[in-house]
Amino acid sequence: MKQIWIKIVKLCGWKFDIPDDLSTRPELQRCVIAVMPHTAIADFFVGAAVLWSISDHAHIFMKKEFFNPLTRGILTRLGVIPVDRGNRHNHLVEAAVDTFASNKDCVFCLTPEATRKPVRRIKRGFYQIATQAQVPIVLGYMNFKTKQAGVAATIIPTGDFDADMVPVREFFRNIPGKYPEKYNPDWR
Repeated sequence: MKQIWIKIVKLCGWKFDIPDDLSTRPELQRCVIAVMPHTAIADFFVGAAVLWSISDHAHIFMKKEFFNPLTRGILTRLGVIPVDRGNRHNHLVEAAVDTFASNKDCVFCLTPEATRKPVRRIKRGFYQIATQAQVPIVLGYMNFKTKQAGVAATIIPTGDFDADMVPVREFFRNIPGKYPEKYNPDWR
């Protein structure tokens, strides 16, 4: 099913900016991928295709409201994990860190904005997971203007969130989402 999904996205004109030889970017097999801007549901369809082109061991966090009797089975088989965003004590960071500890190859994909609206502050879960699991953060993007999606720089978290986010903010500042007005490039 994942291969069909990837082919459909490519037939829609999307080009993937990922290495032909994934061994040149070994961090892509064990990392947290932070994807921005997140302005449309279409982000999931394109982003998932890129993610599955990179790793067979990928997990995507998605709000639990998308899980219903019709979608639950498919989403679960695709590696999508429901998130109860209203529950601050959902233990997602701990669960992701435990998954990294027990798996050699593992990728978690998150949208730090956690919503399709402009935000003043991004969520820090992706950073906490990477820091605690001692894995890199890879920047993932979808440029709806050029129909190019992929992975860019790798960030090694130092524990200083504000300093580590400076190059992240600068990179994403120039990536147009599907609805640019729904992205605040000056997030903190």
